[in-house]
Amino acid sequence: MKMFSGFREFILRGNIVELAVGVVIGVAFNDLVTTFTKGLIQPLIGLVSGGKELSGTIVFHHQNFEWAAVVNAIINFLIVAAVLYFAVITPMNKLANMRKRGQVVADAPPPPEDIVLLTQIRDALLAGRGPLPAQRPAGADDAALES
Repeated sequence: MKMFSGFREFILRGNIVELAVGVVIGVAFNDLVTTFTKGLIQPLIGLVSGGKELSGTIVFHHQNFEWAAVVNAIINFLIVAAVLYFAVITPMNKLANMRKRGQVVADAPPPPEDIVLLTQIRDALLAGRGPLPAQRPAGADDAALES
């Protein structure tokens, strides 16, 4: 039973579930793009070509080269790449730039208590005594700073 609980933890981790959702959406999106290309793009190409069908093969030394399938695959690829770039990559880059500039505050965990305490001690020392030894100008002594 311990083996199954480890497997269950592995499957229920966020990365695995997100990956599975991404694969399913990718397959559905691929079907959508293929249907879009066959149902809309290819007929538009047919209109531009004067009604001639731009599909077929080229036979060269008894070998069939299906150039129309290659053109279809290139169109599918370009559509998928454009959608991914404009719908995923561009927004993610904008979000990353906003985070770099501090415009988006992530839900970061609070700092540990010892860091908070050390920060308070530093601030109290700076407020009450002046600069810390590491921050004093070269050649300054304690007597000159206290007067």
